[in-house]
Amino acid sequence: MLYHLFEAIGPSLPGAGVFNYISFRAAMAVFTSLLISLWWGQGIINLLRRMQVGETVRDLGLEGQLQKQGTPTMGGLIILSATIIPTLLFAKLNNIYIILLLVSTVWLGTIGFLDDYIKVFKKDKRGLAGKFKVVGQVGLGIIIGATVYFHPEIRTRVEVPASVAQQLDPSEVNTITEEDGTMHFMLNRKLPNTTIPFIKDNEFNYSSILGVFGREARQYTWVIYILVVIFIITAVSNGANITDGVDGLATGTSAIMVMTLGILAYVSGNVIFAQYLDIMYIPGSGELAVFIGALLGACIGFLWYNAYPAQVFMGDTGSLALGGIIATLAILVRKELLIPVLCGIFLVENLSVVVQVSYFKYTKKKYGEGRRIFLMSPLHHHFQKKGIHESKIVSRFWIVGIMLAVLSIVTLKLR
Repeated sequence: MLYHLFEAIGPSLPGAGVFNYISFRAAMAVFTSLLISLWWGQGIINLLRRMQVGETVRDLGLEGQLQKQGTPTMGGLIILSATIIPTLLFAKLNNIYIILLLVSTVWLGTIGFLDDYIKVFKKDKRGLAGKFKVVGQVGLGIIIGATVYFHPEIRTRVEVPASVAQQLDPSEVNTITEEDGTMHFMLNRKLPNTTIPFIKDNEFNYSSILGVFGREARQYTWVIYILVVIFIITAVSNGANITDGVDGLATGTSAIMVMTLGILAYVSGNVIFAQYLDIMYIPGSGELAVFIGALLGACIGFLWYNAYPAQVFMGDTGSLALGGIIATLAILVRKELLIPVLCGIFLVENLSVVVQVSYFKYTKKKYGEGRRIFLMSPLHHHFQKKGIHESKIVSRFWIVGIMLAVLSIVTLKLR
């Protein structure tokens, strides 16, 4: 909003030009979201207390668990508001990447809010039926996948020699001139490409999956791509939801992932950095740094109240939205194949539940008695059962998350 306002005013207002810089607007988004989450957050917590929107805790035999009974939930409203408001203020609102992220935030935030509302106000511990959650996640996956695949503004560019550029249609080539006069000729590409980590020639075209069925089969690549996007959004949003089990765990690990994606988005949207790092240049994606700055500030601000001992829980309102946003960000910067590394915490938490349930059912069928691999799932509860304090579990998970984030950034050059 402010970007468009100062763009309309033009150079007549001193200092207005600073809004042309993504770095400035991203920094302002971080600062504003921190202010909103810290100042407004306490007001929302007080409101939730007055409305008696408290967490209902099942006794699972975990240390300190029953003390959390009645702690306000639905605190994800703090994260959502502290993300959306700065984005509306400082981002280019006609940027297709920003539009998709706002849609993802509101879409999954609404699904999570309905789930929390049913649990708290309708006194139904099951919350929103699982099939409706899945339908919502699939619906968002279709929107994101179809838009990324078909929207004309979502392209990648690759540098070509001047001799090659002269032989191409001028409308397909963008010329970028540096301050020293160096010219770069960038060929526009509308391809369903992504990045394979740890590989030298690391671009992967989804159409190659159908290549074995002949050239004509490639016209259905959009089906494969949308299915992949649906799977990623569903898996990561559920992973964040499962990880949200102890104070500060989902918030802190999400902040680490978001910061990493912010770095990847910034370098992917800058032609100079993209050329230097020999990575895919995605025009317009640099604007994602503004949204990411807002989300990062919102997570850190929320952590003020969510760190042990938590004064508020984010509930599904926050966890589903956080996971969906992280998945959407990875897809938009063409780093979705990096998710198993970057979102390793979410992946392990998800797998611990799948393995526990599968093994229990298998042993019950074979031996007549269900057996467990972990003391309890998800994995963080296993460590709680071993007597490790939850604050130490969270700190160690954060450390692992930082290591995975560093490894994800290192993949820019490690091939």
